[in-house]
Amino acid sequence: MEAAYVFRVAVRLDPTDAAVDPDRFETTMELAASEPGTDGWLFFRDRLWRGEIGDEPAFRRLAAERLGLASAAGVEVAAADFRELRTDEAYLDALKDAIAADLNRFNADSVDEVLRKYLGSSVHVRN
Repeated sequence: MEAAYVFRVAVRLDPTDAAVDPDRFETTMELAASEPGTDGWLFFRDRLWRGEIGDEPAFRRLAAERLGLASAAGVEVAAADFRELRTDEAYLDALKDAIAADLNRFNADSVDEVLRKYLGSSVHVRN
């Protein structure tokens, strides 16, 4: 069972003792998705809304921490966009089961509504 949240992040370099060109580049960042029902599994609910990052400044700080940039002077995550939940069928089934077991938590009438509400159409199932 495997899944990851995939983001496109833009990193800006602004060193004090050098000049750089380009001073911004984009990369793809994958964050492993926690097993449904375990600590951290509600990442999608806490960070995403309709397939978009809900609080981009807070997410940029999180991304900088995960990329090891939080303490690097002159380096920042300048932008971030959610791309997809990349998952296998087993993880998606477990996620749906965990959502169904506590549907009231999501203020929704169905599992599909929850997935659309938070992930939009950005679920990519892979073998």
